[in-house]
Amino acid sequence: MNDELLMQRCLHLASLGGGYVSPNPMVGAVVVYDNKIIGEGYHKVYGLSHAEPNAINAVEDKSLLKNSTLYVSLEPCCHWGKTPPCADLIVKSGIRKVVICNSDPNPKVSGGGVKILKDAGIEVVSGVLEKEGRELNKRFFSRHEKNRPYIILKWAQTLDGFMDIERRYESRESYWITNDALKVWVHRQRSIEDCILVGKNTIINDNPNLNVRYFSGRNPIRMTIDKDLTIPNDRFFFDNSQKSVVFNSKKDFHHGETTYVKLDFEKNVLEQIIHYIYSDIKTSSLIVEGGKFTLERFINENLWDEANVLVGNKLFYKGLLSPKELIKSKISEKIYFGSDWIEQYNNF
Repeated sequence: MNDELLMQRCLHLASLGGGYVSPNPMVGAVVVYDNKIIGEGYHKVYGLSHAEPNAINAVEDKSLLKNSTLYVSLEPCCHWGKTPPCADLIVKSGIRKVVICNSDPNPKVSGGGVKILKDAGIEVVSGVLEKEGRELNKRFFSRHEKNRPYIILKWAQTLDGFMDIERRYESRESYWITNDALKVWVHRQRSIEDCILVGKNTIINDNPNLNVRYFSGRNPIRMTIDKDLTIPNDRFFFDNSQKSVVFNSKKDFHHGETTYVKLDFEKNVLEQIIHYIYSDIKTSSLIVEGGKFTLERFINENLWDEANVLVGNKLFYKGLLSPKELIKSKISEKIYFGSDWIEQYNNF
């Protein structure tokens, strides 16, 4: 087995922690002896042991470690957090070679883990499948390189570009555009991300649950902007089934699972929301699901990293046009789900 194949295994293991380890990165590790994997592990839950000790502890015959190579998808940590430094454990284990995918952008680690290993005489190889590793941990890299959460825009639209019916003529709630297979995809994405934001009118008109009922995993933190607190209390948003945040101009307050956060609407509201997500609750990703006005604000302020446009094979002929024309990037990927598809864009 070559280095890339073994690192692919690390990245696969790391991905199993998606939705459970934030704001930590997803990390996987394998221990290889005589071209065979003798131990593997990944970071499963925030606050619990990291990938490296899980992989090392999985090795039954510890005497083999001194002639083994450790493959790990991120530079081993070198500081005390909720767990001991992984770099120290690797040195103590007797492993003589470590192959790393990405350097850690966290200033508490950045280069420090590699230095400990090299100072102990351990051979270190870095940069194996580096691009793939950055993609997997794009949320973690955004947090430390941009000092903000990774921001994903998402909306559904018809073939003729409408994201909603004309509400002045029809008041029916939850007018779904795409098929059931895409429902599962959307809920899978929600299970991975930390927070989900929709505008006030989306909650009033569509009454969304904003949960992961069509997929297994944790629910994201629901968020909305309601300056004057006019959303009716009978909306699902206030059902206390998951943590929810209302950004408003009136009060700071907690009620059940709902937190009211007072913002200064004379200043940049989105900057205050991003600061709250990044600094106050220390989470690493945000999905902005609508409505149009909210999406346009994020696009116009260039506060986004990727956009997922779900296209349903139907026509509305009239209604609310999507903000797709504001996206200047080219389609990076197109994924089909039967007669519907997702157009994915990256903001470089």
